[in-house]
Amino acid sequence: MAGGGASDVLALHILCLLCGTNLCLPTAKILDFDVDGGLDLDIFDINEEAGLNLIEGDIVLDETQTRNSIIGDEYRWPTTVPYYMEDDLEINAKGVILKAFEQYRLKTCIDFKPWSGEENYISIFKGSGCFSSVGNRRVGKQRLSIGTNCDRIATIEHEFLHALGFWHEQSRSDRDDYVQIMWDRISEGKEHNFNTYDDTVSSSLGVPYDYNSMMHYSKNAFRNGSEPTIVTKIPAFSEVIGQRMEFSDSDLLKLNRLYKCTQGSTFLDSCDFERENICGMIQGHEDQADWVRVSNAPGGPETDYSNMGKCTGSGYFMHFGTGTASAGDTAVLESRLVYPKRGYQCLQFFYYNSAGPGDTLKIHVREYDEDNPSGKLRFIQTIDGSPQDLWQLHHVSLDVRKKFRVVFEGTKVGPGPAAGGLSLDDINLSETTCPEFVWRVKNFSHVMDSTPTNTPVFSPPFTSKEGYTFQMTLYPNGRDGYPGELSAYAHLVAREGDAGQTWPCPWKQITMMLMDQHPHIQKRMSNQRSVTTDPNMKAADSDLFFWDDPRKVGAEVTEPDGARYFRGPGAGTPVYLTHLRAKSRDFIKGGDAIFLLTMEDVSHLTVSQPVPSTTLKPTSQSATTNASDSCLDKQCQNGGVCVVDQGKPSCRCEVGDDWWYYGDSCQHRGSTQDKTTLALASSLSVLGAMLLITVVSVLCVKKKYKKRVANTGIALENAYAN
Repeated sequence: MAGGGASDVLALHILCLLCGTNLCLPTAKILDFDVDGGLDLDIFDINEEAGLNLIEGDIVLDETQTRNSIIGDEYRWPTTVPYYMEDDLEINAKGVILKAFEQYRLKTCIDFKPWSGEENYISIFKGSGCFSSVGNRRVGKQRLSIGTNCDRIATIEHEFLHALGFWHEQSRSDRDDYVQIMWDRISEGKEHNFNTYDDTVSSSLGVPYDYNSMMHYSKNAFRNGSEPTIVTKIPAFSEVIGQRMEFSDSDLLKLNRLYKCTQGSTFLDSCDFERENICGMIQGHEDQADWVRVSNAPGGPETDYSNMGKCTGSGYFMHFGTGTASAGDTAVLESRLVYPKRGYQCLQFFYYNSAGPGDTLKIHVREYDEDNPSGKLRFIQTIDGSPQDLWQLHHVSLDVRKKFRVVFEGTKVGPGPAAGGLSLDDINLSETTCPEFVWRVKNFSHVMDSTPTNTPVFSPPFTSKEGYTFQMTLYPNGRDGYPGELSAYAHLVAREGDAGQTWPCPWKQITMMLMDQHPHIQKRMSNQRSVTTDPNMKAADSDLFFWDDPRKVGAEVTEPDGARYFRGPGAGTPVYLTHLRAKSRDFIKGGDAIFLLTMEDVSHLTVSQPVPSTTLKPTSQSATTNASDSCLDKQCQNGGVCVVDQGKPSCRCEVGDDWWYYGDSCQHRGSTQDKTTLALASSLSVLGAMLLITVVSVLCVKKKYKKRVANTGIALENAYAN
């Protein structure tokens, strides 16, 4: 009976996800829009479709550059990199670029600042693909392209890793110890993309080979058919290589070693309570009870959230037992001292409430300055919510500008269960903005496996601080033609009586993030996609604006509870994430998946980035012919690669053991047989010339000799006459 009851609950949960608005979906006036054209294109696919023939698929070289760029401080950028965003960039791409910068700041000491006249800077533009130079080329304006379909956060991070000095993972000297290159499966003329380079010209910085690196080719890179070009020697990693979600641990380790980083620029603190020192946190001095480090608690929870009880000898959290406390008792836990730089922070933590319905958890900050050397307590927020049998994710926005501690205050307010209390785990503090909304999908593995293809589930409608309401649609088993994928779309929502919004909705960026629930925020590899509401975008084959009022372009929806609203068309991708990747890492934890959703105003990105008054405005794409884009109009045939030689594009042609290509575009082919024939012809020509010279010389000497004899005879005749 117990097992049957659990099955009934699970079936009811799935029914709640699928029923109502999902079983009888209203007919939309406008079809959904696939931002990637329905294709799961990697960086190299995008560039190949654009007709680009770059080194290793996405690297621009100039004539002076060799593979030792990663070795030598002259190729390093300062840890704060100046950038300029060109006007031709898509607005969605601009917003995602800023998100990528935030990940660099959180996880490394690399920062980015708008160009303010520095001699060298990165100019980001919309080229015909995704590409970059490697390292600081010290050419002044160094271009980096984020073209159509390049506006994924991992793609942008990938290109900036090139700019910061990194080559692809599989070009390492020890590559062949870990993967096998299937040379016969590589497209003709693309073999040079699989070269390796020894330790004297490319450093791995002492970091082991990383299948999970975002700088690794996918298994199908540059293939000529349907079989993979790269086979991992450990088969389990076959589907891992080529991930485009986030930095791997080794990516970060190499970057931090290269730039001598010791801490992320915006990272402040993280604690999973696995160590007995509880990360330097302290108990309050004026409270009546303590938070206790435990691995389980009477009344719940039975396990921590970091490890979910999977690891023997680990799995701790902090617990305030309200069941044994008296009414009015408090327990105070304070973080270690932290030193802010930005003036805004996000506190994130998991919270388990098994206490009485009136018991509370309050968040304060204790701020220190000259007037308050012992700290002054400032209330921030009470964590609302009735007791639940699960770990809940919470975010609290802070605005601290001086040295401070975060203070967790638990209070026993009234009667409650004899066992139970308040529990904390996986606390993270960073100088970032908090996500606005959390959508938790329970029993997510089962939902993926049991939901039919092309069957959506919907998040609740969420209303942004600017008054726009939106909703995420998730297809747990993909849309038609995409089985084994997660498909994700964002919609605008409106209700009768809504007022105050501007239609079509102008420049709001909606981000849908599947959270990697790793305990430490710097080690997460979350998957996210963003779409931006362009008020000028027309629906396909229609005069209607895609992001217009959903009451005009959408369909009416009735929820199971009777609530009614209008849902507009969705913009997103059918290839959000594969099931295989979704079941990796900590995307699913305790059976559940967590989506973090935001809607941000990006209208300020429609305005040109200011140009420093002491410098010239960056040359437009059409006028410039610098090293980063001179090759874009240069077509090299037969696998030749374009480089910039003394400011001009030039083809470097392929060479084999007994053959080679030559010519301005590598259009001619030569071979050793041709060379032998040419050499023989040259030798015969030389021999003929030598014979001719010899004959002429003999004739000249003979003639000169006859003349000399004649002159001598005349002289003798005259002498005898005298």
